[in-house]
Amino acid sequence: MNEILILYYSRQGSTAALARQICRGVEGVAGMRARLRTVPPVAATIDRPDPAVPDEGPPYATHQDLLECRGLILGSPTRFGNMAAPLKYFIDGLGAEWARGTLAGKPAAVFTSTATMHGGQEATLISMMMPLIHHGMVIVGIPYTEPELNSTRSGGSPYGATHVSGTANDRPVSDEESHLAFALGKRLAALAKKIGS
Repeated sequence: MNEILILYYSRQGSTAALARQICRGVEGVAGMRARLRTVPPVAATIDRPDPAVPDEGPPYATHQDLLECRGLILGSPTRFGNMAAPLKYFIDGLGAEWARGTLAGKPAAVFTSTATMHGGQEATLISMMMPLIHHGMVIVGIPYTEPELNSTRSGGSPYGATHVSGTANDRPVSDEESHLAFALGKRLAALAKKIGS
């Protein structure tokens, strides 16, 4: 069990781009691997259930993924300063895992993407931390020893990795954002390795 679960929802691809950088950071720690998973979209009415495996991209997360991981990095685009409904829906279904303590003591981190610079990134990161704290997870952030945290002119926060995609979703992940996402993945994987040994 040397895998870190990177679990995210992404509608336009920006959060997914950050997830890939985080995976690189996780796999930059010897012996650690990234397990990339997503969640299906949700709607107020359902015409048909989504397939068990999406047509493209990573598979949908299962509760077994949570049991098998040594740490969790959770990502979502910002929805009015909160995580997106599909990710919240998945988390809301984890009552049995909470009761069993499946995630207790494991390290966790968060990441997000917004269209605008002041689009509620830090509020979204905190909204994702709260259920993780209820599960007994150990929250990991990005320290200011990462110089990009001081030099970034777009995304990046001590609370987690972030990206500003632009209102037309036309801004790729910047070098600073990429480095901070990589650093977050590496930091969490290194901590999970120490806790597990």
